[in-house]
Amino acid sequence: MNINDAIIKRIEEICTVNNINVCKTALNGGKSPSAIYDLIKGRTKCPKVSTVKAFCQGAGITLSEFFDKGYFNDFEE
Repeated sequence: MNINDAIIKRIEEICTVNNINVCKTALNGGKSPSAIYDLIKGRTKCPKVSTVKAFCQGAGITLSEFFDKGYFNDFEE
């Protein structure tokens, strides 16, 4: 798994667990949903921290909570 895969996996987990969708979460965080969808669909190869932070704000979590998964320590470059 690479870092993009780990971020995508975490976004999908958060949406599933909290029963929220990417579009609404991105908008609530002040970011265009296309920024998140571009990441999920593989069009963005190097996600910005500001994009992940906006998603976190929209989901009501912190960056620390977002990255608090073991698989973020085990990814390939």
